[in-house]
Amino acid sequence: MRYNFDEIIERRGTGALKWDGLQERYGNPDLLPVWVADMDFATPDFIIEALRKRLDHPVFGYTMIPNEYFTSIRQWLKNLHGVDVPAEWITFIPGIVRGIGMAINCFVKDDEKVIIMPPVYHPFRLVPQYNGRRVVFNPLRRLPDGRYEIDFENLAEVADDKCRMLILSNPHNPAGIAWDKDTLARLAEFCVERDIIVISDEIHSEMMLRGKKHIPFYSVSDAARKCGITFAAPSKTFNMAGIVTSYAIVADDSLRRRFYTFLAANEINDPTLFAPIATIAAYTHGDEWRKQMLEYVEDNIDFVVDYCEQNLPGIKALKPDASFLVWLDCRGLGLNHEQLIDFFENRCGLALNDGEMFGPGGEGFMRMNVGAPRSVIRHALEKINIDK
Repeated sequence: MRYNFDEIIERRGTGALKWDGLQERYGNPDLLPVWVADMDFATPDFIIEALRKRLDHPVFGYTMIPNEYFTSIRQWLKNLHGVDVPAEWITFIPGIVRGIGMAINCFVKDDEKVIIMPPVYHPFRLVPQYNGRRVVFNPLRRLPDGRYEIDFENLAEVADDKCRMLILSNPHNPAGIAWDKDTLARLAEFCVERDIIVISDEIHSEMMLRGKKHIPFYSVSDAARKCGITFAAPSKTFNMAGIVTSYAIVADDSLRRRFYTFLAANEINDPTLFAPIATIAAYTHGDEWRKQMLEYVEDNIDFVVDYCEQNLPGIKALKPDASFLVWLDCRGLGLNHEQLIDFFENRCGLALNDGEMFGPGGEGFMRMNVGAPRSVIRHALEKINIDK
């Protein structure tokens, strides 16, 4: 079966943040949204059918997590990443950002700190701050080719004895970097030596591009298993973020007991009725859809990269290793932050994520979501006129 990713689906009026949130977020409902990280592709039919089948039963009472939930996750991880994860390592969590907040409240005292490595997904900064914890920046080091690496020398300088947690984006958002095994192992050793817990956000790990391989944090070493808490979900891959279904993987017995007891005590590890159903359907029937979606996204990314090279000399698109997000280097336009926002929103009619929201190192960049029909992506690029 060939899936149609060229189909235009009207999302206005459905409560979609990406579209119906434009007035609140940007002050202009008529912008073309290529910002928040969900796709404009239809959620796969096999997920919709599984949910519809359950809707045919007239009682929506208290629900249990079926054994198939854990079985489907384990088999998916084995097929996709080649890892064998024991069922007891896994628990449901109601969203990865919420999971980060829970982990902070479980493990990080009020006077302790959380390390992040910007430019990076902005809730990594906001969640600790809103929970009253201090955030320590260890900015990524930008390489000549536009990619990034972890600055371990600076990390050693900023990681004092009050640092209790480090949040890792793996693969990286917004730059789409697939961290290699040596980097992850080095980070794990560093954190174990200093009693720092690593939260590895691996929500984009199912969307590796052009043959790139994802390396789960817990798979790299004994040190990583000792200090790591991994979060993952089918929600980005299968475009069902509104269902809210994610899971945690914790290998270390002591760490797992403490965190999972905290979740259970607050009934945070109990999913809603539809979360396991959607997850099981995605992980049981979804691999072919995923492959076709990624082929389409790869072509969208190539289209953006080529278009910028040929038509937008002030903008350079960094080709990601994973996901449908493209990090645009707009520094060649010679605009400051306010001018850059004005250019894209008021002169081009586009809603993107501005780079500064991702922290130090994001100045002069924009993040573009290319998870949409190619005609939409083409229209968005054609609206960018640097001669205006």
